[in-house]
Amino acid sequence: MDLKSLVKSSKQKLVAPLLGYPGARLTHSSLKQNEFNPALHAATMSRIVERFAPDAAFFMMDLSLEAGALGLPVRYPLFESPTVEEHPVKQAEDLDRLRVVDPLEDARVRGYIKVMELMTQSVSIPRAAYVAGPFTLAGLLMGASDIAMGTITDPSLVHQVVQFCTDVCIRYSRALTEAGADIIVILEPTATFLSPQAFAEFCGAYVREVIASPGAADNAVLHICGDTSHILREMCATGACALSLDSPVNFPAAGNRVDREVILIGNIDPVGIMVQRSPQEVACAVRELLDSMARYDNFILSTGCDLPYETPDANIDAFMSEGRR
Repeated sequence: MDLKSLVKSSKQKLVAPLLGYPGARLTHSSLKQNEFNPALHAATMSRIVERFAPDAAFFMMDLSLEAGALGLPVRYPLFESPTVEEHPVKQAEDLDRLRVVDPLEDARVRGYIKVMELMTQSVSIPRAAYVAGPFTLAGLLMGASDIAMGTITDPSLVHQVVQFCTDVCIRYSRALTEAGADIIVILEPTATFLSPQAFAEFCGAYVREVIASPGAADNAVLHICGDTSHILREMCATGACALSLDSPVNFPAAGNRVDREVILIGNIDPVGIMVQRSPQEVACAVRELLDSMARYDNFILSTGCDLPYETPDANIDAFMSEGRR
């Protein structure tokens, strides 16, 4: 499947909200149960497709996955996303303790690969998988504030850690692609605070390495939370075929700045609109976005990020209905 061709050839705008977490309610399960049970997770994805009929299925977002596979302690709430609790890398030698394990042999990583294998049997629409991007995974290993400071005070250390994480990202992306993923979404939320120059050096160059690696990410989507207006050009330079942008980004303005060959995915507010507003207000927000992007054929209607577990079904229905209309 070629994502660009799919978007360009479609007679109407594709509608693909990031639906993983709310889907757990369809199987009467918690997020934690899905995170540890591949069969349940895959069943949740199937129910999402049956219930809401999106144009692509994204399995559940979990930024802690690769860090946990490397041995970092992770907290797993029942109904919220997992969080990494310690950041052990303070110097280059600390990476040696992480190199002794193969993250692809971790039970949870194997579980997510299994989810994708099961989705190939039950989900006929394009299947998308998330991987933590090199800079964001490095931020989990070092701590967000430490890596931010390190880009200024110790760039050599940051480069070593990000390169280590790039290798993990390439291997996991390739395994997911082999398991049946049509789209690899590279998550780089920690890169939001970087200047354009720092993004290009410490994040973009390594994301480009992942995308260029054979078999790793033929249909690569780069997702960064927050306002990324200042780094749009650098995000495009990674070679990603699509950018998934959060609600603070002005989409028509982004459409004017991004090459028409790069697909824009987004960007209805996942909390302020999808959780906190009425179905009528959701439909209004979707219509306003669609109207503002009517002249762009490189656009997929989606949410700015993964929807929270508590997102009302009625609001998702309103999103899908207005998106189709």
